[in-house]
Amino acid sequence: MAISNEELVEMVKKLPQSAKKSAYDYLKYLTISHARPNWDEIMELEPDETPLSEEEERQLKSNSEFVSWEEAINELNIPTDTKS
Repeated sequence: MAISNEELVEMVKKLPQSAKKSAYDYLKYLTISHARPNWDEIMELEPDETPLSEEEERQLKSNSEFVSWEEAINELNIPTDTKS
């Protein structure tokens, strides 16, 4: 599935401010490594000293174990009438 740079930019523009740091971090990671992470190696890494963002703190304190697809679409204000 080909995705244009313009589509990516528009999605980022629609993100709430609280989610932009996470999106930035993930996009930065993807520019460095296109492979899926090896979770066993990740589990062995030492934690970094970067403080959690307000959004990360909120997620950590949440009682919910997951976010449904519908909740994610709604939270990120992603239109549901897009073409694949």
